Amino acid sequence: MQLILIRHGETLWNKEGRIQGTSDIELSTVGIEQARLLALSLKDQPLGAIHASPLKRALKTAEIINEFHRKEIQTHQDLMEMDQGDFEGFSFKELMARQKEFLNKWIADPASVQMPNGESLVQLQERAWRALEKIINQEENALVVAHNFTIAAILCRIRKISLSEFRSTCVGTASKTIVLLQDGEAVIEALNDRSHLPETSKK
Repeated sequence: MQLILIRHGETLWNKEGRIQGTSDIELSTVGIEQARLLALSLKDQPLGAIHASPLKRALKTAEIINEFHRKEIQTHQDLMEMDQGDFEGFSFKELMARQKEFLNKWIADPASVQMPNGESLVQLQERAWRALEKIINQEENALVVAHNFTIAAILCRIRKISLSEFRSTCVGTASKTIVLLQDGEAVIEALNDRSHLPETSKK
């Protein structure tokens, strides 16, 4: 089966460099256009099912893609973005001014820390993989719309690499990553593909 991992389109918080986590932020006008272009690139893709995080930015992206497929979108709480706890809504610059010691640990070894009153990458991976196993067990080509850290954690598991290397699997807004699952093996056919977007939309 083929698994297509989609990151939602841009939000205003993405543009402003703010930490979203589980904050339920809508797509921006740019994000809606990104999702439309993404949908066009996938309109002839044979899909058995469409799955999504229930957060508005992911669900709206899934709905736009689904205009060409007319499936019942299945939502999974376990596909939500990593809970960033006390850091939600802050910009990286603001956190550097207030939480420099914590951020240095996060930068050095992201798998070893837990967000204050939030989640760790380990916890995120556990729940995201739980959702993915349910999807894989349906044994049909599936499109999954989720979030950057969620997708990165899933890809670390697929690639059998440490979560401390998760930055190598991070993906851009409105990107698609295609994974072929066959005979118990997973092959990543495309990673962070944004070729459907104009250059001005990739920043």
